Amino acid sequence: MGRLEAAAREGYDRLIGLELTDVAVDGCLTKAPCGGEVSGPNPTDRGKLGIKRSTLVDASGLPLGVVSAPANRHDSPLLAPTLDLLKDLGPLPESPYVHLDAGYDSHVTRLLLAERGLQGAIAHKGLPAPVQATKRWPVERTHAWHNNFYKLARCTERRQIVADFYIAFANTVVLVRRLLRRAWSLYRWDTRPSRRP
Repeated sequence: MGRLEAAAREGYDRLIGLELTDVAVDGCLTKAPCGGEVSGPNPTDRGKLGIKRSTLVDASGLPLGVVSAPANRHDSPLLAPTLDLLKDLGPLPESPYVHLDAGYDSHVTRLLLAERGLQGAIAHKGLPAPVQATKRWPVERTHAWHNNFYKLARCTERRQIVADFYIAFANTVVLVRRLLRRAWSLYRWDTRPSRRP
């Protein structure tokens, strides 16, 4: 399924183009009532078992990759493996921006971004930052897309390889849907009758 996801992403990039000048990373917590290799106590759900998905998206919200972890893992340690997914996308634009929420506001995060040649747009702890006013909102929308898949919103799989299979499947569906929608809108635009006499 990972190869199919990569093929869908490559096809979208070839036909439409990924917007990699601005990317966003964020974690999403979901339920895992059956436990398993990748589950852990969710601190926001009274310690019930859950899974965290650290998601990397482009500027339009297309999933570029997901790293799964137990729900009790903090977002910061998952940033490095999540950003490593950028290597699979080929050459990046010069100094792309990575948009992060206040959970990543630390010297370690800034050092990590600098080592990879990335610019950071990080919300500051203690200051209100409405998500709509930043370029972080596409990753929140992608979390909502993922949670529309019941297997991701409430994962009952106990093995990590199976949970990751469903994440890759959801990413593939999101990519293909967006590709079809963009292709259809471009087709309708090209075949529209001219209004000129």
